[in-house]
Amino acid sequence: QVQLVESGGGLGQAGGSLRLSCVASMRIFSFNTMGWYRQAPGKQRELVAAVTSGGVRNYASSVNGRFTISRDIAKNTVYLQMNSLKPEDTAVYYCTGTRASGSGSSATYWGQGTQVTVSS
Repeated sequence: QVQLVESGGGLGQAGGSLRLSCVASMRIFSFNTMGWYRQAPGKQRELVAAVTSGGVRNYASSVNGRFTISRDIAKNTVYLQMNSLKPEDTAVYYCTGTRASGSGSSATYWGQGTQVTVSS
């Protein structure tokens, strides 16, 4: 069973930093893509950052230059380093992983989410 467990959320201050961690129950190379989404109250869930198994990264324009997604292969962990935090970064952050599930299809797995609140 695939499990993704996030940690590291909490309260941050505008201009400060937080780091989120996501530990996978299997080797993260088994995922084609791993990433972070977020959902703020009353808003749709949006992609924040993602990294492919080949190491290609992409970011939402709203966080580009402030957030960094990285991996520790040995620890089966993906990180989201969030710098220069803004109150609008307040949201529940979800770790995701997408991997092949056979017959040409793929499956996306989600963590339980971790709350990030940024005070002004």
